[in-house]
Amino acid sequence: MRPLIVVDEAIPFLEGVLEPWADVRYLPGARIGADDVRHAEALIVRTRTRCDARLLAGSRVRFIATATIGFDHIDTEWCAANGIRVATAAGCNARGVLQWVAAVLVSLSQMQGWQPCQKTLGIVGVGHVGSLVKDYAESWGFRVLCCDPPREEREHAGFLPLEEVARQSDLLTFHVPLDASTRHMADAALFRILKPGATVINSSRGEVVDGAALLAAGFDCALDVWEYEPHPDPVLLARALLATPHIAGYSEQGKAAASALSVRAVARAFGFPLEGWYPPAAAPSCPRPVAWPELCRSVVQAFDIAAQTRALKARPEDFERMRDHYAYRREYF
Repeated sequence: MRPLIVVDEAIPFLEGVLEPWADVRYLPGARIGADDVRHAEALIVRTRTRCDARLLAGSRVRFIATATIGFDHIDTEWCAANGIRVATAAGCNARGVLQWVAAVLVSLSQMQGWQPCQKTLGIVGVGHVGSLVKDYAESWGFRVLCCDPPREEREHAGFLPLEEVARQSDLLTFHVPLDASTRHMADAALFRILKPGATVINSSRGEVVDGAALLAAGFDCALDVWEYEPHPDPVLLARALLATPHIAGYSEQGKAAASALSVRAVARAFGFPLEGWYPPAAAPSCPRPVAWPELCRSVVQAFDIAAQTRALKARPEDFERMRDHYAYRREYF
């Protein structure tokens, strides 16, 4: 008997891929409900679908693939206790987020009138994304300080405590998952010790930064993620130097990689012959070094972050529509 797989219809490149071996039902992610998954054996979702007991209890679901790096929308403890395996697309959008950070840094340098050699960049979270940001930022001439408590505990790699990075950083960028240890990691206490005049950059999860505390502290910020999405605080949105609708990782190659990882995970779980599948319509990634002068000339052609900021500030009510209909950027480094 062919398994039923419920898929978020906004995940690109998937239509027709699984149909030779499964019955596939495509639905809007935010509207997937218990009745929709009751007879499904697998789900392929994004952050729009909250996977917990309310959705899954009494269903036949035994496997969830999320086409995202984060999994805070999945109650992993409940899933584990009820025999449901979960696969993520960890690392899929790292270069897409790197491109967003690069656009932020170039824009800030032009707004604020500085060169990389004059600034210290603090990176909080040195995983798939943070490691890339570190390597490229150092090549661009920034002094880079890194904080990653879990890695430091495991590896004794010399990462600094968050408070020390905050005291020294002119730019503080967050690349951490959302969990109990990172929720409101950037809070009033941290802002009291953050270097005066610093800029806060967040492309991880909105709840990592306490927006009310950030407003009260008065620091400049560049934000892709927001508390209470898709309804960002209008005052914080107006104050942000750069503001985008949770699209930092939305590159063509990042989305292709996420879809590919999801398909491969489902294929392994059900024995479909799709190991190694990658969307034929998507261009492959082309990692390469890029020098700061070239970046300053080229990044606006790949991603005009100022235009995106103006659009979001003019129409914040279109947050979700902008995200769902975003024209994926092409990675060029």
